[in-house]
Amino acid sequence: MCEWFRRVGRLRPGVNPVDRAISHVIARRAPSRLDAAMKSLTTAANHSVLWFLLAGILAARKGATRKAALRGVLAIAGASGIANALLKPLLPRRRPAAGELPAHRTLPDPPTSSAFPSGHAASAAAFATAVALESPRVGLALAPLAGAVAYSRVHVGVHWGSDVVAGAAVGSAIALATRRWWPVRRSDEARARPVDAVPPLPKGEGLVMVANPFAGDPGVDPATEIETALPAARVLRVADGGAIDDQLEQAIAAGDGTVRAVGAAGGDGTAAAVAAVASRYDLPLVLVPAGTLNHFARDVGVYDLQEALDATTVGEAVAVDLGLVQAHPGTDPDPPSGEVIRTRYFLNTASIGSYPELVRLRERWQRRWGKWPAFAAALITVLRRSERVEVKIADEWHLVWFLFVGNGTYHPRGMVPAWRPSLDSGLLDVRWLRADLRFSRIRAFLALALGALGHSRVYAQREVDHLDVELRMPAMLATDGEVVEEAGRYTFRVAARPIPVYRRDEQNWTGRDRPYLG
Repeated sequence: MCEWFRRVGRLRPGVNPVDRAISHVIARRAPSRLDAAMKSLTTAANHSVLWFLLAGILAARKGATRKAALRGVLAIAGASGIANALLKPLLPRRRPAAGELPAHRTLPDPPTSSAFPSGHAASAAAFATAVALESPRVGLALAPLAGAVAYSRVHVGVHWGSDVVAGAAVGSAIALATRRWWPVRRSDEARARPVDAVPPLPKGEGLVMVANPFAGDPGVDPATEIETALPAARVLRVADGGAIDDQLEQAIAAGDGTVRAVGAAGGDGTAAAVAAVASRYDLPLVLVPAGTLNHFARDVGVYDLQEALDATTVGEAVAVDLGLVQAHPGTDPDPPSGEVIRTRYFLNTASIGSYPELVRLRERWQRRWGKWPAFAAALITVLRRSERVEVKIADEWHLVWFLFVGNGTYHPRGMVPAWRPSLDSGLLDVRWLRADLRFSRIRAFLALALGALGHSRVYAQREVDHLDVELRMPAMLATDGEVVEEAGRYTFRVAARPIPVYRRDEQNWTGRDRPYLG
């Protein structure tokens, strides 16, 4: 080990003539306002404060800029750690002498650590590159600022030119490497075939909208804004503990044939309940994302009320598959004829194993602690005490930690499922983690950390049009993030008919005035 460190030490970069020539050219420049600007800029980028401030601004708006901000912060963390904690100690290099620059250009408190590579340049390049992966336009706008920060380190005499080039290379490489663990979604919305036979709903005419004030931020009721934007719609406020489907079906019956569409303003659970009713009554669905995560609305491509309003005004929709799971009370593969089979619908995912237990604990604790603290506590608890589940999949028994079933094929493959490229594939995405191997949880964690889960023996994945699951012991089922059932056998499939979901075709948008601007 000591010999290895000695060999690495011999690789430390020297000061080459090009570095010196660049520094001498900058030192001979006449004093100007650029000197003060570079000193202020390089100071603002200390400890990445400048980039964290910009990340906060980008994260203020949902969508691509928020994802860009998060990816940028993660890239900074990786680049800063590698540049400052790994490369600087292994490849020490002296900084330019203070006497080589005029006093008005030097920093009052220059750094004393190794010059190679530049941590400022690494963080600047990491943030700009990571943002560009999610939002190319914003990344292009940030590129000159990142370049100015990198140059400022040479201008104020604390780095050689090659320090900056190496730091920028490290930062860019780390930002690009994030795609291995967090793949970039190329489109904001999944593909789906257009549906022509949906009625326009001017001002919400013929629409019954379910608004769930318990789905998102506490104290925020989406019904008020919806009533303003869609004055002709009938808005149903969900009562605490009330059954959404019963309330909606009563409103449809009272409409006496005048209801032309149903809507959901809430999270994925609210949308799934309304979608089930829409399927039964052969009605199109209007989505208004008002929950905490809104996975389904993001896949559809509806990010706010305005987008829903645009689509309903002109009557444009796409076909979306609806997942269906049947719960059988017993484990007998040949049940009595009187067996009661319960049917559940899901829009995103269903799962058996440790995840339903996590959801159950989160629901128990969230009223006392809030949703996110309760989720964190439930996650730690489940990881510590999760039990293996023995399931029979396609006539073969498996010992697993969990079984995941996605409504449609999810990306990325071989990693944590994040999004669907298509909403009408007619397939189920089935994944599980094996629990019959030694150290299976540790192996799964290491494979995930290395971005190689898809190549691990612990991981399995299939794409099927239906799935029959039998369990040795009855186990809980979660759909769209909520525990809904406990049974010994489950049958998963895609509903025979997709449901139409209102979504604006951006290619048809002509830029005419919108009726509602929020």
